[in-house]
Amino acid sequence: MAVRAPPICKKPVGEGAKRVTTVSVSLRVTLGFILCYANAMQSSFDPDSSDVAHENFKKATTSDGVGKALSMLFRARQLPEYLRISQIFILLELHLEKERDQLPLWIPVGIGSGITIWFLLADAYLWSAVLALCAGLAVFVKLMGQGTRVGAAIFWLSLSVGAGCTIIWLRSSSVAAPVLEQPVVTSFYAEIEKTEVLSARDMVRLTLDTHEKQGLPKRVRVNVPLVKADPDLQVGAVIQLRARLMPPAMASLPSAYDFSRRAWFMGLGATGQALGNIKVVEPAEPSWWAVSALPDYRQKLSAHVQSQMDGGAGAIGATLATGDRGAIDDADAEAMRRSGLAHLLSISGLHVTAVVGAVYLLVIRLLALFPALALRVPLPIVAAGCAAVAALSYTLLTGAQVPTIRACIAALLVLTALVIGRSAITLRMVATGALLVLIIWPETLVGPSFQLSFAAVTAIIALHTAPRIQSFFARRDEAIGKRFGRAIVALFLTGLVVELALMPIALFHFHKAGIYGALANIIAIPLTTFVIMPLEALALLLDTVGLGAPVWWVCEQALNSLLVLAHYVSSSPGSVTMLPTMPLMAFALLVFGGLWMALWTQRWRIWGILPICYGTLLVLMNRPPDIYIAGDGRHVGIRNQDGEVAMLRTGRSGFVRDMLLENAGVDGEAMALEDWPNARCNADSCAVAIEVSGRHWTILATRSSYHIPALALSAACRRADIVISERRLPASCQPRWIKADRTFLRQVGGMTVDLKSQQIETVLNHSGRHAWTRFK
Repeated sequence: MAVRAPPICKKPVGEGAKRVTTVSVSLRVTLGFILCYANAMQSSFDPDSSDVAHENFKKATTSDGVGKALSMLFRARQLPEYLRISQIFILLELHLEKERDQLPLWIPVGIGSGITIWFLLADAYLWSAVLALCAGLAVFVKLMGQGTRVGAAIFWLSLSVGAGCTIIWLRSSSVAAPVLEQPVVTSFYAEIEKTEVLSARDMVRLTLDTHEKQGLPKRVRVNVPLVKADPDLQVGAVIQLRARLMPPAMASLPSAYDFSRRAWFMGLGATGQALGNIKVVEPAEPSWWAVSALPDYRQKLSAHVQSQMDGGAGAIGATLATGDRGAIDDADAEAMRRSGLAHLLSISGLHVTAVVGAVYLLVIRLLALFPALALRVPLPIVAAGCAAVAALSYTLLTGAQVPTIRACIAALLVLTALVIGRSAITLRMVATGALLVLIIWPETLVGPSFQLSFAAVTAIIALHTAPRIQSFFARRDEAIGKRFGRAIVALFLTGLVVELALMPIALFHFHKAGIYGALANIIAIPLTTFVIMPLEALALLLDTVGLGAPVWWVCEQALNSLLVLAHYVSSSPGSVTMLPTMPLMAFALLVFGGLWMALWTQRWRIWGILPICYGTLLVLMNRPPDIYIAGDGRHVGIRNQDGEVAMLRTGRSGFVRDMLLENAGVDGEAMALEDWPNARCNADSCAVAIEVSGRHWTILATRSSYHIPALALSAACRRADIVISERRLPASCQPRWIKADRTFLRQVGGMTVDLKSQQIETVLNHSGRHAWTRFK
């Protein structure tokens, strides 16, 4: 008697057979695509072999019933007809062959992409997955795409992305240092590593080395009031002080400035304010090594320049000579930013170029006056050597900040190219400088300084290397008026292109961009490069014999003219464009489109307009959040339908409050929340009713530390959709949607709320759990 299987066994057997068949089909389809890709790569230079990949795909996927099933769903000619995969690879191969000299320029872009991915993912397992993916893709392309430009491009791009992720991972691990967990007030001993005088803020900033004793991080930074700053506070001195120390501040809002990230790579474990007097336990020993004595020389030179010129002119003059920006008044600094002239205050490419160019021309002209020397010595090499020494000296004198070092590297590359007889100003020079910076300081990629400086230089060189622009800018035998007009047009066009290149970066980081910057720079750049800096150098030279006073007076007038220009442009109507937080995707599209147009030379560079247009559309369509909640819970901003922002606290200006207004795209002061028509406020709290997309929302925010009866608080919470407080609210407080109290904000950081889409963005979601974050 035959034994029948239970009915329950039939279904799994059938499903298993179907599952095996499905897996077989999937494997065959995958194998077909791989063979198709491999044949397309190997036959890229042979148009007649474009159907070889299809035939391999057909053979790989045709076997008995499986082949019949595939032929019904996936016809034999469907892949080449609709995707034209071989033709696409052939066309791409031809384009890359024409652009073969531009391909190395994408190596720094790949490394930068790997660094960006590392910052965005914030998880060691995901970083490992990225490295494995890059390595696997590189091996696969190396095996399947040998001898083709497409294969080589994908191979090197994969390696560069993996290298970027590895470099920043190693860099973050190498600078790891203890960080203070919570605010403390303590007395301790420390050795001074660096002093910085901020005369505009009446303070001296000290970077101290505690040698990881006394329960403190190794490196801390303390602000000391200027009246309590002893002259003996020099580098190398051991001091005893009492200070209030705090952990480095994290971002107060999503996409806001994150000082904790910068402090991590600087090795800072705490910042704070000195309390009381500072005792010098061991004075600094005299330094006979020139580099060690440079900070002292820099301070003395800055003080000397400010003593020769009064007010803002002296402060900016000291900045140009030494890089010391501490004496610049806040109003002057804001005017320079709003007018698009703030780059003049950062010692970078413009200043180093002026120094190098002046020394090179001066040396080669002086040596040319001696025929015997000019006939026996290669003057360009001697002049280039002197200019290189001047570039290094100026970099060290101005503090050797990262922007200055980048400019110095670029200047040295240009001088090297001049010596060996190669073209000096090329995009390869920019790519080499970017590559060196990304290898040594990969964390600078996500900062505005790196992005602004390299974007400006790349835009200038890409513009001036375009054939039509070159023919227009080229010197020719023409009247002086036409020559001068051509120079003005060239300067204006260069400034306009630079402004367009820098505007997305400025809007992303600072949420503002100057509109008239191109016009202001037409006057400011020549004035600074050809008048102010030469006059200042001449005055310092004449001061050695006591004859610099007349030149200092002329230099002061020129600097005052620069400040007048900055204040006039910044105060003009419509001089500044404010924008709320830009979506990250929009910024990435704008950057990619700009790089595509700048780094390629053939006609397909015009395709970069597509991501630029799409990114611009995302920016214009972006709806700003309705509620901004800072990480401390004290500062809250609410936006109404007219785009106006009201603040919960409207006291004196502070960093967090200013950051909130900046992220909201507000230029100037915000109104008080109690002045809104739908707000009911008292000394302890504010209740606000707003309407978004036809729905009414009630927001309750506390603004004092006084006791509130539990029953009254619980009843108010039940009537509110969102409750915001710097306090730790009791469990009985249960709003209808969000309870953003101290406990919750310590877990996720500051946050923004979009009431229309009911989307919440937090600092935790934006930055992830990197080593420098301290989410509970």
